[in-house]
Amino acid sequence: RVLEALPQRGLVGPEKFIPLAEQTGAIVSIGRWVLNQACAQVMDWRERYPDNAPRSVAVNLSVRQLHDPSLLEDVADALSASGLEPDALTLEITESMLIEETDRGSRALDQLKAMQVRIAIDDFGTGYSSLSYLTRFPVDTIKIDPSFIHEVTTSSSAHALVSAIVDLARALDVDTVAEGVETKEQLDRLSVMGATYARRAGVDLLHV
Repeated sequence: RVLEALPQRGLVGPEKFIPLAEQTGAIVSIGRWVLNQACAQVMDWRERYPDNAPRSVAVNLSVRQLHDPSLLEDVADALSASGLEPDALTLEITESMLIEETDRGSRALDQLKAMQVRIAIDDFGTGYSSLSYLTRFPVDTIKIDPSFIHEVTTSSSAHALVSAIVDLARALDVDTVAEGVETKEQLDRLSVMGATYARRAGVDLLHV
């Protein structure tokens, strides 16, 4: 019986357990733990490595979390317990979540913004894009999907889309993060467009 209780599958990736956690509702408690750990970790790094520690942290929110009545309290508790400044925390939601957004979710985003927490749209451009999101929701940052960045120097349509996103975001005072930059040519092209930041795989944000 002891052997039967031992793990049988080894490490389980997030693509496996997150959908199940969403279905069962366990994602709320998991997300709460991640939020607390992320905020506390930044403050620990600041204390241990004052010259090199990150000044901010980004945490993904699930649909369940966004709609959970305890979300605002969970965020406030994580900030209070860690001592992290509200504007040093970015909560990321996927673009597809906005398609099905309810009034409760919209109110939650407005209330989070009122707390001075930053809001980012992740995977922007992956099939549901509507630039109206940038005016309908209190967004601080949009992260442009890597599939467009990879083709920004080789595809006229990808170039046009990224340029349009960057132009509108800049007009609305919203930061843009170009995800998945792989070449200097891509970085140079994004710089000309006026993107705010770029990110290479495994590397922190680079100011364009």
